Amino acid sequence: MTLQIGLLAFPNVQQLDLTAPYEVFAMIPGATVHLVAAGLDPLASATGLVLTPTVRMADCPVLDVLCVPGGVGVNALMTDQGVLAFVREQAKTARFVTSVCTGALVLGAAGLLEGRRATTHWASLDLLAAFGATPVAERVVRDGNLLTGGGVTAGIDFALALAAELVGQAEAEAIQLGLEYAPAPPFDAGTPGSAAPEVLAAARTRLSPSRAAREALVRAITGIEPERWARAES
Repeated sequence: MTLQIGLLAFPNVQQLDLTAPYEVFAMIPGATVHLVAAGLDPLASATGLVLTPTVRMADCPVLDVLCVPGGVGVNALMTDQGVLAFVREQAKTARFVTSVCTGALVLGAAGLLEGRRATTHWASLDLLAAFGATPVAERVVRDGNLLTGGGVTAGIDFALALAAELVGQAEAEAIQLGLEYAPAPPFDAGTPGSAAPEVLAAARTRLSPSRAAREALVRAITGIEPERWARAES
């Protein structure tokens, strides 16, 4: 039986949030992977890579897996009632509702994180609490049929974990081997806890404009002030 997997595509998506899990999903036996968007015109990612959607939201089949990637483009999606309605409708019947990075904020805006454990990029993790979620500082978090991945590269870990749920661990391990996914980064600076203080400070400064815009947006959507956002569960 064919697995129907849909990844939401939109302007200014973080391309690796989408393309990393896409690569894993495309290797799952029997899987059909869709790039779902409002229309079929090519879309530019946040870093300029052009992506071509394969199906309109209006024509999308019922999905076994719905995946929402992140990126600066999620800000627009969080108040896009057409996108939120599509996400809610697919979530009613999807076997798994998932996200990578700040795609979790779209799930939150759609009302799908209330009372659930979830993760996202470290710079936005606390924002999840405004949507009623328990933020968890992990690469992959599962709560029932909700699977969320952390920032950007965590999309590979997330997709492999989901592949194991869909077709078994042995098949997921074969996919991992085929991709030669054996991370050995040259620097131990991939999390706020491991990065040097000056590196973390520089990253926060670089991200501060988008963080401020997203914080204001979450406050406007939820009516909850930042001081009431819970700290992440470690």
